[in-house]
Amino acid sequence: MFSHNGIIIVFTLLIALMASIMPMPLSVDAFRPDWVLIVLVYWCLALPSKVNIITAWFMGFILDVLLGSVLGVHAAAMALSVYIVVVNFQKIRNFSVWQQALIIGILAALYHLLVFWMQRFLTDAVFLTSYLYPVITSVVLWPWVFLLLRRVRRHFKIM
Repeated sequence: MFSHNGIIIVFTLLIALMASIMPMPLSVDAFRPDWVLIVLVYWCLALPSKVNIITAWFMGFILDVLLGSVLGVHAAAMALSVYIVVVNFQKIRNFSVWQQALIIGILAALYHLLVFWMQRFLTDAVFLTSYLYPVITSVVLWPWVFLLLRRVRRHFKIM
């Protein structure tokens, strides 16, 4: 993965990590999209042989460290969400971008519910409906992220 193609993929994942921890005003922070999940799903759909469940687990683990959460919570949720994409990537690829956006919404909701359930099991986390706000923004942003990353992939001839 560390060829010319791999460096571009890693760079996009690093940008997604930075966007996940970038400071935002409190009024909009609850709506922060799941940048890492969205970028991982794109690369899993485009190149499932290069970006897979191991990459998702590793990115989730880094997200655990960056967010200061219990180690493995985001890693397990990210790996399970990406597993669903990797197993069904041929079907998902054939959907329109808007249908894919709905699938992203389902995956983001699953991801947040898995993180909540694991945190609830390990600590005394309380579920709030605002916990699922990032699902809405992830669905809305998917078409633009998809088009941007596809353009990057085509420009750099990543195969």
